[in-house]
Amino acid sequence: MMAAKLQRWRNLAGRLDLLARSDAVSTRRFLHEGPDTVEELLDRHLAKKDKPIIDDDEAEFLNRRRLTSTRREALSLYRDILRATRFFTWIDSRGNLWRDVLRENARKEFEAARLETDPEVITRLLIGGSDAVSAALDKLAEKQREMIEKKRRGDQP
Repeated sequence: MMAAKLQRWRNLAGRLDLLARSDAVSTRRFLHEGPDTVEELLDRHLAKKDKPIIDDDEAEFLNRRRLTSTRREALSLYRDILRATRFFTWIDSRGNLWRDVLRENARKEFEAARLETDPEVITRLLIGGSDAVSAALDKLAEKQREMIEKKRRGDQP
């Protein structure tokens, strides 16, 4: 800020010096009479918006609302996972239902991320989880379509 003011004085002094040296008084327009930096331009021409003063109670309320929103999204994702696992009814190599294995893994993932406070990490986890659920359901639907097609082709020689 101080450098900008100093630059303005230098520009003004240079102009006054140039006018004093010229013999005839003319109405010259300098090509560059505007601000020297982008910051100076923005300071001059943009309306400054006063930041609202937020007290501790209001900041805590806003933080709780943000956390409530992410908690709601996380709970919605967890419910989506539980709904999606209903379709995985076959048994794995150990004799466990895939549905139970997937639910147990989802629970572990959610418990591991339970104490995460960074909003970017939380958002990344929610988006990644949602993408994984939709990809798993898409893959399941595709495999079921293939199985149906095989059955149809097998029934019709």
